[in-house]
Amino acid sequence: MPSPQTRIVTMLSLVQVIGGIGNGAGLAIGALLIGDISGSDAWAGTATVALTLGAALFTIPLSRLAARRGRRPALTTGWWLGAFGAGVTIGAAVLVSLPLALVGLVLFGASTSANLQSRFAAADRAEPQQVGRAISIVVWSTTIGAVTGPNLTGPGAAVAGWIGIPSLSGPMVFSLVAYGLAGLLTFAFLRPEPLIREVGAAPERGVIARALPHIRGRAAIAVLTVAIAHAIMVSVMALTPVHMQGHGAALEIIGLTISLHIAGMYALSPVMGWLTDRVGADATILLGMVTLVIAVALAGTSGHSETRITAGLILLGLGWSASVIAGAALLTHSVEHEVRPLVQGLSDLTMNLSGAAGGLVAGLVVATLGFGALNLAAALLTIPVVVAVLNSRREPTPSP
Repeated sequence: MPSPQTRIVTMLSLVQVIGGIGNGAGLAIGALLIGDISGSDAWAGTATVALTLGAALFTIPLSRLAARRGRRPALTTGWWLGAFGAGVTIGAAVLVSLPLALVGLVLFGASTSANLQSRFAAADRAEPQQVGRAISIVVWSTTIGAVTGPNLTGPGAAVAGWIGIPSLSGPMVFSLVAYGLAGLLTFAFLRPEPLIREVGAAPERGVIARALPHIRGRAAIAVLTVAIAHAIMVSVMALTPVHMQGHGAALEIIGLTISLHIAGMYALSPVMGWLTDRVGADATILLGMVTLVIAVALAGTSGHSETRITAGLILLGLGWSASVIAGAALLTHSVEHEVRPLVQGLSDLTMNLSGAAGGLVAGLVVATLGFGALNLAAALLTIPVVVAVLNSRREPTPSP
């Protein structure tokens, strides 16, 4: 009979496949949908801002729910809120209402909180030497759905025609169904509860403020790494569809580019997890930062080249993967069990707020200075992480 850890990781992985379809479908058309509803590309970046702000808003409540009741009810709630958000966004497209669309995308962002919390749920029962592997398997499972999702723009338009809604809102139908199913599977089959430790002790009820004193030293480096990597990825990725559309790229090419970017984010996750367990979180974080710099250098100098922008977006995903998986593993190793869900929640909050800030600033930077300037600013963001990691390596505490 499979061990509890194996059953947990298997179910989390299946749910991530399904949830990834919803995430990819919505992500690919969010900026375009907002641009269409608003009638201005200047508003396009607010789609990613709304999505990441939504994830940030729901991160703390879902973390509290996980600490109080367990991962299963927290994850279920996150997926179902995302499904509701997809429905609201579809309604906003029909009504041509920008405020309602942004509200829908904020609710949609709750699914991101569920997605992020899933990687920590995979590590709840993992052995210390297998934390990176457990996290990476669940992250990797998102690949299938996340790569498929952005390519549903064509089928989504067909579905939209059948049911009489705007064509760009069609992919949101797939998101609604996928998130609803992900929540149902989590509620029914995520057993045993990941946060019930082997000794049978349930996590203590806690307040988020209890976690703040624990974000110091290497835990602080982990939080910084994840936040910066996510800000870089979100800011560049969010404006790439607009950049490509401005150069005359077809929707199918834009969708393929985002699909390959998401493949970069997730497909090699097991490799990143293996590297984290084998050579350490520090080295893997540095690898991620270097990859991000190369990625934005390619994207920022791509001009009309669809090949160059695609290569940059793939590397952007790979750099994000290395940084986020190593950062999550470092954070898991750096805090005590009893406050871990709350500290992880604060890390996810910081991650999502950084992404929201990146998406908001990205639209303004591109509108005033151009896509190249955005990528230059993204490269500069890696400096604090590299400095912090290199300084920490001079200290006697070993990397996990």
